[in-house]
Amino acid sequence: MNNVERYSSKIFEDIKHVDDDGNEYWYARELQKILEYSQWRRFESTIIKARESCIAGKYNISDHFANVGKMVKIGSNTDRRLVDYKLSRYACYLIVMNGDPRKEVIALGQTYFAVQTRKQELLEEKYSGLNENEKRILLRRQTKSGNINLNRTAVKAGVKNLDRFHNAGYKGLYNGETADDIAKRKKLRYREDILDNMGSKELAANLLRITQTDETIENNKIVGEKNACDTHNKVGRIIRKAIKTADGIMPENLDCPNKSIKELEKDTKRKINS
Repeated sequence: MNNVERYSSKIFEDIKHVDDDGNEYWYARELQKILEYSQWRRFESTIIKARESCIAGKYNISDHFANVGKMVKIGSNTDRRLVDYKLSRYACYLIVMNGDPRKEVIALGQTYFAVQTRKQELLEEKYSGLNENEKRILLRRQTKSGNINLNRTAVKAGVKNLDRFHNAGYKGLYNGETADDIAKRKKLRYREDILDNMGSKELAANLLRITQTDETIENNKIVGEKNACDTHNKVGRIIRKAIKTADGIMPENLDCPNKSIKELEKDTKRKINS
């Protein structure tokens, strides 16, 4: 990643928000400042053009440009409604594509949102073409990487007992079960990794738990072991609630695969060497 890409990624990532379901979004008022529009009315005209592009593409406006205006005080006993929008990544992409091309930051935004949108498309295309074992191996690698980042964030926040911290997340997602409880339920051998013995759906739920906890602690500047553990537990419970709301299968009710990730990787190496 060159300096320009790093800069553009940082300025747009810094104002990104993530909701309880793991969906990322941006506020129009915050994006306005980043894109160097001094007047809201001029920026809103760009939003209107972007909304027209969204309609032309036959997308649902409310999915990408949610109106989240609020009342603000402008004087003694006087309120005024402040217009704002909760924007999806696609909405931001449409806004920068319809923005003032003379602004350097608009060009940076076009690059950032175009690249991020395409990355997501490629990931979805690639993932959908994988079989169950391939999905498991990919997701396991992502959870390993995610846990490295999460551990770093947790220690920075003041966590000393990482086992306690991780169990707080598992308890939230698994309705009170610790890592040891999960291992016993799966009938794993002593010190056998529970994440290595999960199917793709269970790994995906845990990956979301890991990444969202990392981001929540970082963004909200959580300090202290108890607060970090409480945050991890809360994120786990939110993801569990989302699964239940979607009539999904609870993580503890998902089947344990016949082979662990390590066994699958050994099989792959054996095939390559044979």
